[in-house]
Amino acid sequence: MTAASAAVLRIGGDIARELAIIDGVTARLTASQLAALRTQPGIQVQQDRDLQTMGGPQLDTYQRVAIGADRLGAQGFTGSGVTVAVLDTGLWYSWGPVKNNLSGKNRILAMYNASKNKVQNTADKNGHGTHVASIIAGSTISETGEPQGIAPDVGLVGVQAFNDDGSGSYSTVIAGLDWVLANKATYNIRVLNLSFGAKPRSFYWNDPLARAVMKLWQAGVVVVVSAGNWGPDAQSITVPGNVPYVITVGAMTNNYTAKTANDDRLASFSSTGPTYEGFVKPELVAPGGHLIGVMDDGNHRIAKQHPEYATANDRLYTMSGTSQAAAVVSGAVALMLQAQPALTPDQVKCKLMSSARPAVDGAHKLAYSVFQQGAGQINVYDAVYSQNTTCANVGLNIAADLAGTKRYAGPARQRADGTYYIIDALGNPINQQGYLWNNGYLWNQGYLWSNGYLWPNGYLWANGYLWPNGYLWPNGYLWPQNATTSPASVAGINHWVEQE
Repeated sequence: MTAASAAVLRIGGDIARELAIIDGVTARLTASQLAALRTQPGIQVQQDRDLQTMGGPQLDTYQRVAIGADRLGAQGFTGSGVTVAVLDTGLWYSWGPVKNNLSGKNRILAMYNASKNKVQNTADKNGHGTHVASIIAGSTISETGEPQGIAPDVGLVGVQAFNDDGSGSYSTVIAGLDWVLANKATYNIRVLNLSFGAKPRSFYWNDPLARAVMKLWQAGVVVVVSAGNWGPDAQSITVPGNVPYVITVGAMTNNYTAKTANDDRLASFSSTGPTYEGFVKPELVAPGGHLIGVMDDGNHRIAKQHPEYATANDRLYTMSGTSQAAAVVSGAVALMLQAQPALTPDQVKCKLMSSARPAVDGAHKLAYSVFQQGAGQINVYDAVYSQNTTCANVGLNIAADLAGTKRYAGPARQRADGTYYIIDALGNPINQQGYLWNNGYLWNQGYLWSNGYLWPNGYLWANGYLWPNGYLWPNGYLWPQNATTSPASVAGINHWVEQE
């Protein structure tokens, strides 16, 4: 027995652990026992202290826990057998999400350069595409024991359609979408991540980019699109997030408190609906604040421009945006499709929406409007086990829409005072509360909404309405029915926002 052990036992203390390397012990003591121990000759007393590593920020995987992906991972769902295409600035082939740290296999199945119309390794000199892809598929294990990515076993297809500064054209992006459609069966592409946007210049049905995205949805590819970083103003959803069929994603943040849910909030930059055609967007929100992904400050332009957000942890970088939130959802969809490969895009969308958790305040009213948070924050664990499959895109006919025989508008309307509301199929306003922007309501207890969702019959905002002769917002756009967006129009990755 060491002198330290004997001294603790003499004053009636409880020895927790022997520390032979320093001839000491850890002990649990009352205040009086501590005072008595300090009087023992030859005994040094030190209070236990917290330490933290100096390797930079921990690899925060709060997004996995926040959406329930950790619970699915524990059940063996990792995205295996599913391919996600990422149309962006390319992928950093020499490092990062290329090698699957779980299986040791190369995860990149193909890379296509849309500008050159060539299948080749696409050197991502911007960093955005690599960061997004690593949030979807990163397999690096964090200090918490969780993989960094949502679906660490997915296959990846990289489509480079944006240049080194993150800008591109409609024609290049559409060429990339065309290649994905032509090769979806070859690489089993089930999910397409589009973390970019452009401001609307026409109704969605006359926009060539929007129409290309609709073709992919019609062909069975689940298209996940960022809402845009132009919030909090209303009607700030970008193209192709304004397409009613796809899954458009806004961003929330955990306020840098991964273990505390009651201060989570909607990110201030997250774009807000409705669309100019009256559809409620985004459909969902997901973690998009300060997500850590792969990027290198020596190789990628974003990291060079904002070096303060590079971590000391082996070429990892922190970014915020709806781009990152969309990546989280793309990974979540891959988990769903591994669990149920036969799901259609509409069924995936319904299951995600019907299992989402809206942010509510202390009175169980919406803390944010549906135009800000859609159905709420995704919970992929509940989505996998949800039995709801027929609640999304109700009343819409994508074939007729593409053929030009029917046009659709959503159920959103605007009052003379500028606020927005939703009508039912008979034109009656529904769900009156929660449509004005507010800052500070908490996201906790969203799942305790005692009255259930206020959108019966599978979310009334997903119902389509025939578009007659155009709909005029009091302070919005009015395009002629034949207004079109030129293929030469400019598109780009979502613009930089500060961390939240």
